[in-house]
Amino acid sequence: MIETDHITLEKDGDVARVWLNRPHKKNAVTVELLHRLDEIIVEVDEDPDLKVLVLRGRGGTFCSGFDLDELLADYIGSSMAMEVAILSAKVCDRLYSMKTPSVAVLEGYVTAGGFELMISCDFAVSADDAKIGDFHIRRALFGGAGPIYRLPRMIGIRKTKELMLTGKLLSGTEAVDFDLINASAPADELDQLVADFIAPLVDKSPFMMRLTKMTIDRGLDADIQSLMVMEHLAVGNALQSEDGREGVQAFLEKREPKWVGR
Repeated sequence: MIETDHITLEKDGDVARVWLNRPHKKNAVTVELLHRLDEIIVEVDEDPDLKVLVLRGRGGTFCSGFDLDELLADYIGSSMAMEVAILSAKVCDRLYSMKTPSVAVLEGYVTAGGFELMISCDFAVSADDAKIGDFHIRRALFGGAGPIYRLPRMIGIRKTKELMLTGKLLSGTEAVDFDLINASAPADELDQLVADFIAPLVDKSPFMMRLTKMTIDRGLDADIQSLMVMEHLAVGNALQSEDGREGVQAFLEKREPKWVGR
């Protein structure tokens, strides 16, 4: 286990559990937390034994956004403000682009910077009573780590405008209906929902998980002809991989596959 005042990494078998660790501040983001999270993402992505990253907040809240005390004291009105925005965008992009699939577990407030972390993960599951939304506009601020380029690709432009221009907060159940998250459950069933959700992610070929995730992500802005080439290359890589051979062999021999990750 790796722990700081702001963030904790626990390696639980093939699952990396990353905890935002500032419950007294509703897990508000600080510059230190961003730097630590950046390091943890790299560490997880370079560990061949880890199959999925689960991002969650201590104390029943995911993340309420950037720590406004730190923001007001050190950055608003300062030349450093843009550097903080760039750092936040860099960390969220690293989270979005990592080879390892990521799952955000949502409770309590999931707002502003916390909302940006959530949409940077591949999947999100939530407690029914969570409060999820961009929220920046309520403080005359603007989110600089993904809302204008990730959110429309997830939920469409009209729903993006609805969230960003009103600052409204959605419950977990409403967020499912909004196509913003994958699943929601009562708070006392959230741990089981997480376990059930990640189970089919950790038993797959790590090689094919990486290849499939990369192809989907890179294909969002490509034209059809480019996507066809990308798809053909992915098929070729799969057919030439050791895991591809093992998957077919295991099926024919009626046994569970033994993945090697290449």
